[in-house]
Amino acid sequence: MDRRTGHRIVPETPRRPAGSSGTRYGNRPTMKDVAARAGVGLKTVSRVVNDEPGVRPETERRVQEAIDALGFRRNDSARVLRKGRTSSIGLVLEDLADPFYGMLSRAVEEVARAHGALLINGSSAEDPEREQELALALCARRVDGLLVIPAGDDHRYLEPEIRAGVATVFVDRPACRIDADCVLSDNFGGAREGVAHLVAHGHRRIGFIGDMPRIHTAAERLRGYRTAMREAGIPVADAWTSLGVTEPDRVRRAAQEMLSGPEPVTAIFSGNNRVTVTVLRVLAGRERPVALVAFDDLELADLLQPGVTVVAQDAAAIGRTAAERLFRQLDGTLTAPERVVLPTRLVARGSGETPPAD
Repeated sequence: MDRRTGHRIVPETPRRPAGSSGTRYGNRPTMKDVAARAGVGLKTVSRVVNDEPGVRPETERRVQEAIDALGFRRNDSARVLRKGRTSSIGLVLEDLADPFYGMLSRAVEEVARAHGALLINGSSAEDPEREQELALALCARRVDGLLVIPAGDDHRYLEPEIRAGVATVFVDRPACRIDADCVLSDNFGGAREGVAHLVAHGHRRIGFIGDMPRIHTAAERLRGYRTAMREAGIPVADAWTSLGVTEPDRVRRAAQEMLSGPEPVTAIFSGNNRVTVTVLRVLAGRERPVALVAFDDLELADLLQPGVTVVAQDAAAIGRTAAERLFRQLDGTLTAPERVVLPTRLVARGSGETPPAD
């Protein structure tokens, strides 16, 4: 019993392939081991491993049996040095646990798989130093290309890697201080449409709760909100906007403040799915209905009463488009950097069509 964790630990009888020796971990079988077991030369093993001709069927069978018995896996380091490619790409994102980034990552992985490449990813946790650390660590492991959802505001650290031939595409947010391909959603246009939708249903006191203002997507969605309000001739009170971390306590306080006082907001536009979840919890305890339009769709949004009206962005399309551009860079069909902006879609489900209570 492990006293720290309370886990019951039962020793396991070691099981090693016949002929193996040394420690249990980190002692991988080599081509030399395979050659010795099969009774052939190293060159013969190399030909079998690399599917090269010139090996008799009986000899190939013995080598393959030795490979299977020892659990041998080819070390691709030498092949990488010969070809200059690792058939791998890196993805630096904010948080893999976020459903938006989960869908985006899956789409990238499918494109990579179609090109015979492996995807390696890591989360920056919105930390610029961590983003740089991950990106450069992936480059040090000789990935062919890099997809980055930026957390920082200076990406000149990647200029040497790009000059060295690392294909690079920025995703969801543009690069800062360098010219690079990027694939984005129409954050401004989507927010503008969502707020205009609330105005069209009679709302004039509309609150906006978003992410940290230094983040490109948050700033663009705030700009879309302000533009829609200005176009409707509605002055925005200072108390109607709140940007900051998406932690539930901060968002809850912001929503409660907007919904209190002599002239509370009658509608809220939430800036992303994490904000929306907390706003929904705040609204669930209120007697007077408050309209809600959310940027980003979320699971079960259509099953709530009323269903949540959202400005939906296509995370899979963003990831797929970015990955396809990355491989087009690698095969030489893309040259000058471009910004690709994908459209959003307003999905009316009921919460955004609720009229003002007063």
